[in-house]
Amino acid sequence: MANIFAKKPLAQLLGEANSSGEGSLKRTLGAANLVALGVGAIIGAGLFVRTAAAAAQASGPGVTLAFIVAAIGCAFAGLCYAEFAAMIPIAGSAYTYAYTTMGEFVAWTIGWALIMEYALGAATVSIAWSEYLNKLLEVFGMSIPYEWCHSPLESATINGVLHTGYLNLPALLVIILLSLLLIKGTQESATFNSIIVVVKVAIVLIFIAVGWQFINPANHTPYLIPEDAVVKDSAGKILRTYEGWNKHGMGGILGGAAIVFFAFIGFDAVSTAAQEAKNPKRDMPIGILGSLAVCTVLYILFGHVLTGVANWKDFADPAKGGEASVVYAIGLMKGYGWLSTAVTVAILAGFSSVILVMLMGQSRVFFSMAKDGLMPKAFSDLHPKFRTPYKSNLALLVFVGAFAAFVPGSLAGDLTSFGTLLAFVLVSAGVWIMRKSDPAQPRPFRSPLSSPSFPLVPILGMVVCLGMIAALDSFTLQVALVWMLLGFIVYFIYGKRNSKLQQGIVVVPTEMEEQAFIEPDSKNA
Repeated sequence: MANIFAKKPLAQLLGEANSSGEGSLKRTLGAANLVALGVGAIIGAGLFVRTAAAAAQASGPGVTLAFIVAAIGCAFAGLCYAEFAAMIPIAGSAYTYAYTTMGEFVAWTIGWALIMEYALGAATVSIAWSEYLNKLLEVFGMSIPYEWCHSPLESATINGVLHTGYLNLPALLVIILLSLLLIKGTQESATFNSIIVVVKVAIVLIFIAVGWQFINPANHTPYLIPEDAVVKDSAGKILRTYEGWNKHGMGGILGGAAIVFFAFIGFDAVSTAAQEAKNPKRDMPIGILGSLAVCTVLYILFGHVLTGVANWKDFADPAKGGEASVVYAIGLMKGYGWLSTAVTVAILAGFSSVILVMLMGQSRVFFSMAKDGLMPKAFSDLHPKFRTPYKSNLALLVFVGAFAAFVPGSLAGDLTSFGTLLAFVLVSAGVWIMRKSDPAQPRPFRSPLSSPSFPLVPILGMVVCLGMIAALDSFTLQVALVWMLLGFIVYFIYGKRNSKLQQGIVVVPTEMEEQAFIEPDSKNA
């Protein structure tokens, strides 16, 4: 009988790394380089979309505290990622780490959860892309009808007329275009990435600097959402109430943290650079915690200004600031109309790169799982001309495109957070397990306060991330449970029977795969 917890030998992983040439990476990155990498990876679509969503759904002006809670969870998990990345010097992910520490079934679970992170993350950002495109068109006197830029599950009363969505056409189109781009093999250049990073940080700084003078202190009172709060639209229809424990007061802070957690997705890109750090023992903690600290400060200031310029209730109303919240807030700043247009164009460019990298990252997860036999071989087939996993990209085009077209951005974003949080929980557990099962394994970097008998950092990482999972709304958790159960069914029907590890087959990359399988350097969420 096959052992579903069979582990992939560490020696085999290192052998694959040497075969693909990944072992030749030079240690050229210092602490400052890693902090810059982390800032570029963390600041992205989540900040411009999920800040307002968290304020409207759970935290109110207290979204600033929600950012702190989310950052703490990321810090604990990031230290665990750093330990794995330094110990297993291969360009991999949580899926790879789990395969060698906790076995195949847990690796499958993480891989299946990562589909939520990458694929649904791409869908979430494409929906935000659609919202900001519409705002840009309005500047030129044009607009996309509500019905063709919203999910069938969304409706809004605009100018006294009730509108219900058919499908989000712009979101679907950008997924199609970028998927075809990936199939052809076009990738972002280092220069383009650098420009996008500078633009994203500049947007945040300009918004904070300009918006600070327009803060209305009354918008920050009360600082936490009261239990009896109600948000209505212009027609008097109730849009949102806040009875749930995680929708108001201090509970709303944890609920908001689960929502804004999406804004921190991508910080683990720092840990994947461990094999290129000059001094991993010193530089990895500085890179991870330093970039988290910088971004958390920017996030707190951003959330403070956003909820100070516009009342948090406005972000619960699609006819006001419920969509393209930053543009809405800038619209309340007299004399800065030009900034709204500039910010919208820059955000659209940044969103496009985010979607591209997320789709690329998801195809790499499919590729790795297919190479191990856990997914159909088609997902590891490479295009004969472009040498890209084109079948994976086509499958993602259908899957992600369907979510982008027919599912609200709030649900897709919360499911993305669930997938990432679950991966963080399992990675934290993996460090604990590896400390006990293989204490002699060399560890260039060790997460602090983590003895085999009492691994404080991994435990805190699991507790905080589990707390944020529990704080997600019940419908999201139900959908996530169904998704994970579906994943278990797929594993026992297909993955377990076709696992190359359990069949004793050693996976060796072909020459074409060595050239094609390029690990994305950031999730840029």
